[in-house]
Amino acid sequence: MALTGKNKMLPLRRPMQTDPEPSMKNTAALSLALMLGSSLFSTFTLAAGDPEAGAKIFPRLCGGCHQVGESARPGFGPQLNGIIGRPAGTSANYVYSEAMKNSGVTWDRETLIAYLKDPKGVVPGTRMIFWGLSDEEKLDNLLAYLQTFSQ
Repeated sequence: MALTGKNKMLPLRRPMQTDPEPSMKNTAALSLALMLGSSLFSTFTLAAGDPEAGAKIFPRLCGGCHQVGESARPGFGPQLNGIIGRPAGTSANYVYSEAMKNSGVTWDRETLIAYLKDPKGVVPGTRMIFWGLSDEEKLDNLLAYLQTFSQ
């Protein structure tokens, strides 16, 4: 900083820096963007259904035990905010069965669909009491709805 009259601070000018390899910088940035984009896409390719239709399904099939949204708390089951990508048995303030805690499951589209079709088939010993849902459209809608709730 340079001093001028009445002790005002003015920034010093710096010489313009040139990038010796702009193409390398652009290539690196593009590579990073593609890598991050593809990993996010593969993680969040869930929304194949209609979240509004899923919002109508959730209270009937899930809402008796689970909550979603800003004020979601565990009930008979854990709250489901941020379920996509979360390891099973790790939601705070809920006491999971040993079977769920030790399942090694991370919830993604395929695992959630399999679990919602047959909970005890995916995690033997789970305490979840649910007869299963086999309707693919309803599953897609429900998962699209759940995806709208982050951590």
